[in-house]
Amino acid sequence: MYYDNNQRFKNEQRRSPDYTPTVGPMPRPNPNTPPNPSTTPGQMPNPMTQPRTEPNKGKRVTGKPKGMIDSIKELGTPDVPETKSNIQCVTIIGQVEGHLSLPPQNKTTKYEHIIPQLVGLEQSNEVEGVLLILNTVGGDVEAGLAISEMVASMSKPTVSIVLGGGHSIGGPIAVSTDYSFIAETASMTIHPIRLNGLVVGVPQTYEYLDKMQDRVIGFVTQHSRIKEDKFRELMFRTGDLARDIGTVLIGDDAVKAGLIDEVGGLGKAVQKLRQMIDQNNNQRGVPLQ
Repeated sequence: MYYDNNQRFKNEQRRSPDYTPTVGPMPRPNPNTPPNPSTTPGQMPNPMTQPRTEPNKGKRVTGKPKGMIDSIKELGTPDVPETKSNIQCVTIIGQVEGHLSLPPQNKTTKYEHIIPQLVGLEQSNEVEGVLLILNTVGGDVEAGLAISEMVASMSKPTVSIVLGGGHSIGGPIAVSTDYSFIAETASMTIHPIRLNGLVVGVPQTYEYLDKMQDRVIGFVTQHSRIKEDKFRELMFRTGDLARDIGTVLIGDDAVKAGLIDEVGGLGKAVQKLRQMIDQNNNQRGVPLQ
């Protein structure tokens, strides 16, 4: 039986240990292709010994550092200046969340996050003053009073500023600092304590509400210039709120009532806090930096 040269070449290739079967007709060699040094004459290239080529990877955008891109995504600004300061800012925004979790679409301030933060600020040697910024609609009464008591018991100077609103339990939090500010357009709502959900209509329920309300009134009058009778009059006033009783104080009205110390913005609040820090350091004998 006779074999042509092509068949003899195929048989020799099958007997080779580097033989790799192919599907379909074998490609004809291109005479213009330079020889592959990994193969010998008369031997087909082995794909297992060929150098692997990496797939095309996405190119990283150059010109902007990764930190700047993260700042744009998170804060909407190209960069946030990093300054070393002895003042720490604490924000109370949205609704003060207490023992019950609110729906995820609500903007909340969790008191279990604020309390450990205040403990850390009290123990920190680098922080000499705390700036409390409020824009809250109120929330859980006991959680708000817990935050207020923590702020009021701090040994370091504290200043609060009400921006937008400091409603309901936000009032005791705003007056818990050593000095308080309110923006000209900010408002504060003073109203009695209310309950949501099922309420048992027994005398003990009303007595409990009355005692809790006395706790709020006592704290506010103790940490501000407002008198108890004036605060109760604002709390139970009718005609200012739709379908409810209470009073809305805007800017200078809160200062005239004795609830807030001064009308001002961020610049005044920071300046006042720095003055209090210097005075506190002088009393302790700490040299000024």
